[in-house]
Amino acid sequence: MSTEPDEDVSGSVADQIKGWFVGRLPTDWFTGPAEIVVDREEITIVGTLPEPEGAAGSAEKFAAAEGRITRFREETRSKRIEMAREAEHKFRRKVAWGARCGDLGEMFTTLSVPVMTRLRQSERRVLDTLVDAGVARSRSDALAWCVRLTGEHTDAWLSELRDALRRVEEVRSQGPASGTGATGATGTTGATSTTGT
Repeated sequence: MSTEPDEDVSGSVADQIKGWFVGRLPTDWFTGPAEIVVDREEITIVGTLPEPEGAAGSAEKFAAAEGRITRFREETRSKRIEMAREAEHKFRRKVAWGARCGDLGEMFTTLSVPVMTRLRQSERRVLDTLVDAGVARSRSDALAWCVRLTGEHTDAWLSELRDALRRVEEVRSQGPASGTGATGATGTTGATSTTGT
């Protein structure tokens, strides 16, 4: 039996990954718990840094927050790399880091994964319009733009959907183990017969 996490990131695997990082992250790095997001390919950790004191105007606050994020990135680099290597080996997913300070957020590393899709002509025309209008450089960029736009406008709905999937996984994990021959008990797929020949 393999000890590697399976590809289903809802429920227990995501919880295991989040728990591992909660145990590994230094408590003095962020002002509260880090936001840890897990999918099939990547683990993203984003924490909130304390806002700098003494900055008066909005430009000064922005520059101070930018400086705080840069300092955090440089001071924690070796420890973040060490944790990322451990996690990548253990969970077989890349690790991305980011930080927020005030109204500013920055991702230090991210993973870009190619995704194949089939589009009908009407859908391809939408992408081509975005390219022709200069919104995107290519169909690939246009599709990524559409996904980002959809994500921004349906964030609450997607959150509810992810919560529902987690609940489904919890119910599945409490049920009988798969492959126990439950269908054989009904007599529909059983390999043995109770009648004599």
